[in-house]
Amino acid sequence: MVDNEHAAVPATVRGAGALVAVEGAVAVIVAVVLIARGLLGSDQSVASGYGTAAWFGILGGGVLAAGAGLLLGRRWGRAIAVIAQVLLLPVVWSLLTDSHQPVYGALLGLAAVASLVLLFAPPTTRYMAHAYGADPE
Repeated sequence: MVDNEHAAVPATVRGAGALVAVEGAVAVIVAVVLIARGLLGSDQSVASGYGTAAWFGILGGGVLAAGAGLLLGRRWGRAIAVIAQVLLLPVVWSLLTDSHQPVYGALLGLAAVASLVLLFAPPTTRYMAHAYGADPE
């Protein structure tokens, strides 16, 4: 049985969901790596790997959940996804400038901007407005 609401999910919503889910999954993987490094005796004197892992795990898990929600056509994922992408833009700038990591900055920038474009694309906006009985046109 196909749910009509989910059958009408635009490709822009699913595309944004895929990008956001990948971002969240990467953050969760970073958390796992940081925990593994801490357990294997990596130097924790400069920064707490466990604290950073908790930060990446909690926020990454939320972003991953938002991406999965969008992939499933859930409207609630859009708000979390938009906030995450906006918060990633200063990180992109830092990677491109002060951190001297232009490859990572460019990749993250492309993902964040592409996600924002998809999250605010007209089909996405119409889909989100439909839940409120509004016609944005």
